[in-house]
Amino acid sequence: MNEGPMAFMRGLTFPGGQQPVIKGDGVYLRYPRMGDYLPWSKLRGESRAFLSPWEPVWARDELSKGAFRRRLKRYQKESRLDTAYAFFVFRAEDDALLGGCTLSNVRRGVTQCCALGYWIGERFARQGYMHSAVRALIPFIFATLGMHRIEAACLPSNEPSQNLLQKAGFREEGVARKYLQINGEWQDHVLFALLEDEARLA
Repeated sequence: MNEGPMAFMRGLTFPGGQQPVIKGDGVYLRYPRMGDYLPWSKLRGESRAFLSPWEPVWARDELSKGAFRRRLKRYQKESRLDTAYAFFVFRAEDDALLGGCTLSNVRRGVTQCCALGYWIGERFARQGYMHSAVRALIPFIFATLGMHRIEAACLPSNEPSQNLLQKAGFREEGVARKYLQINGEWQDHVLFALLEDEARLA
């Protein structure tokens, strides 16, 4: 039996009987739900020009309620299959939606690895929120999901993202040519990784 999704649920707390939550420094992360649609669509919509250079091309109906509902169904299926886990990031003081983190391409067996991705709304960028979210996720990834290695990749021009990863303990490992299709073009990416034993020493 696949233990991934079961381990995922056991590793989280349930404050006030609400959905499972991962707590960080000034932020918390939880699984997206339909009630998040309005703040999500507002934040993504107002941040489109800010986010577009770093993301795949948006679908024509990207911000529609139907597309959001399909997104949630995909998240649920992926978590059941233990292939990916998605979280929204909120500010602890007022529950404002700040952005999101995704653990994708979960590989088990001899690999025990996943890929970390994240986004943050423009008005919340460069205030330390995403660094706090990533730091909160790291023990969850290693202790609860049982990963050995976390990988992340960002564009060579994305210095804020590179700085975030380095500050969180990730080490640069090289450049992958034409690695991901971002903003409609296959683009090189700088590769980073964090190992479980490195996280314990940090």
